[in-house]
Amino acid sequence: MDYLLQGMFGERSLTKVVAVFNDRADAQAMVARLQSLPGMAPGQVRMLGPEDAREDHAEHFGRTLEPEQRGIFRTMIRAHVVAGFAGGVVGLLLYAWLLRSGTPLIASSPLLAFIAVVGFCTTFGLLAGGLVTMRPDHVGLITEVREALEQGRWAVVVHPTDTAQTRQARALLQDGGGAQVARTL
Repeated sequence: MDYLLQGMFGERSLTKVVAVFNDRADAQAMVARLQSLPGMAPGQVRMLGPEDAREDHAEHFGRTLEPEQRGIFRTMIRAHVVAGFAGGVVGLLLYAWLLRSGTPLIASSPLLAFIAVVGFCTTFGLLAGGLVTMRPDHVGLITEVREALEQGRWAVVVHPTDTAQTRQARALLQDGGGAQVARTL
């Protein structure tokens, strides 16, 4: 499944796992534990503190939660290409089905019907690609982290690269001292 999703997304890490701690020492200890997980690279685990919620730290905040800026651009291109192509294929199949079923509107002007059906399906596919690019699942998580930091709490952000790392990081965070754990899709 990870392999199929990588075809649509240009980022190495497709999900984020975040834990919010009340104490800096607990957050730092968790960062050390997470970095010791097998296959976890140092840049995959990051920590944010209350000072990162300030406007003058917006760059650091953004890079911590969304570190793959080039990957996001690749996601935009890939998502639109894949979803637009899929929409076009669905349009072709729908058109063929409508043509074979003898629908009068399709039979009376097949070229216009082809353009309309395939065109609309491709457009809807491109819109779906735009939705994937916006990553609406990230907005809620980023808002939660910002609010926690404004309340003087600490956040540990993990960018796992596969399902196994996601499971390991989430299990470790959930077992680690009563922290609030959230993740994206």
